[in-house]
Amino acid sequence: MALAWRNVRKAFYMETSLGILHLCPPSSLGASWISVPRLTLHTKPSMPSCDFSPERYQSLPYSRVLEIHKENLSPVQTAYFQKPLLLHQGHMEWLFDSEGNRYLDFFSGIVTVSVGHCHPKVTAVAQKQMDRLWHTSSVFFHPSMHEYADKLSALLPEPLKVIFLVNSGSEANDLAMMMARAYSNHTDIISFRGAYHGCSPYTLGLTNVGIYKTQLPSGMGCQSTMCPDIFRGPWGGSYCRDSPVQTVRKCSCSPDCCQAKEQYIEQFKETLNTSVAKSIAGFFAEPIQGVNGVVQYPKEFLKEAFALVRERGGVCIADEVQTGFGRLGSHFWGFQSHDVLPDIVTMAKGIGNGFPMAAVVTTPEIAKSLAKCLHHFSTFGGNPLACAIGSAVLEVIKEENLQKNSQEVGTYMLLKFAKLRDEFDIIGDVRGKGLMMGIEMVQDKMSRQPLPKTEVNQIHEDCKDMGLLVGRGGNFSQTFRIAPPMCITKLEVDFAFEVFRAALIQHMERRAK
Repeated sequence: MALAWRNVRKAFYMETSLGILHLCPPSSLGASWISVPRLTLHTKPSMPSCDFSPERYQSLPYSRVLEIHKENLSPVQTAYFQKPLLLHQGHMEWLFDSEGNRYLDFFSGIVTVSVGHCHPKVTAVAQKQMDRLWHTSSVFFHPSMHEYADKLSALLPEPLKVIFLVNSGSEANDLAMMMARAYSNHTDIISFRGAYHGCSPYTLGLTNVGIYKTQLPSGMGCQSTMCPDIFRGPWGGSYCRDSPVQTVRKCSCSPDCCQAKEQYIEQFKETLNTSVAKSIAGFFAEPIQGVNGVVQYPKEFLKEAFALVRERGGVCIADEVQTGFGRLGSHFWGFQSHDVLPDIVTMAKGIGNGFPMAAVVTTPEIAKSLAKCLHHFSTFGGNPLACAIGSAVLEVIKEENLQKNSQEVGTYMLLKFAKLRDEFDIIGDVRGKGLMMGIEMVQDKMSRQPLPKTEVNQIHEDCKDMGLLVGRGGNFSQTFRIAPPMCITKLEVDFAFEVFRAALIQHMERRAK
């Protein structure tokens, strides 16, 4: 049942003689005035209205936050922007900072907020469960765990019916690696270059994005293989990927045979023949690579790769941490869009709408093989609060038709943003499916060399200054990652498009000076 407040989407504006726009929310909703960054008229898209008024920020001053961060938190620089945002409150697709500025969240906390920030139903369920029982480990039974397992298993095809509940994507992939090795009695595991499967010492062997690699020993027994990247790789063209938007590279494929797929499969065979043992433990693949910049593979590639892995005695693992739960629109799980059936599926992020929760789902046979060699236990995995939230998320996805929304609004978004590729030479590729899109920035379309990071940073800053938050990805941080909450509307896509276009215009003006 769709909630009434999701339908309140009309914009109310006033334009002054100076060309500066101010957002004026409906008085009937009782919302306060929301400040919008002041920009020149030609770069000032009109922000859609929001039927939510944030609380007044009354916590630590920004200067003190900076001091604490410098003195007491990780020295690894991860925060976006020259002046990192101090976020205070969220509501559905919107975020508010400590100064009361409103932002359209088109990155969902790194593709994690699935149904919307502080979704009222999910929040109410969490509060009710907190009043009843926060925590008990799985050494005791509690109904929320069993109710959730029943709901989740119903969404997966046979024989994927045994669920292990954990806390994060890294932990889920750690466990999946252990399962693959326990079941196969082999060691070697293959993953793509450009893959991201976690940052734990174990999963770092699977992760092949340069900035996450370490000089310390970790992730033994893992081998990388060429990523079948249709845009940046050596092969690929205008008919190769499952997306409303194809590359601008010419395609020599015939209707019934993808030559790019065949070439990349030969590279995969080369890895099997040279870099791993004759028998392997498994193969990890994201249905669409997330951290590497929403990279898609040729159609039918995963189907052939899975068959080759199974010939070597290995199991096939689908990492659905970013692609699962309806985000891709056409299917509930990303692997379904490749017409494959994995042996193990890992999931996290959107599973709990931002609450720390993850799962590994596998077959009874593989689950039993793990139980023979490991007494697996997770203190917080499957706790009452997490499972109650997970159940509420599944209910909201169904009640509000969010998978269908991802398909319809996502296709609209992809086709709209693809127009920018035709307008600006520094956009090399627009790609993706559903509400998962990558915009790869290049120096020019001919060379496809990444746009320098300093220039991408400035475009990123300009988007933020106009009220739009997007992510980054790729080995050179050259790709904008766009993955809004699945409640997003076409009106908000229009705003995001105008902001991004304005940021590109500003960038080209700077270049011309």
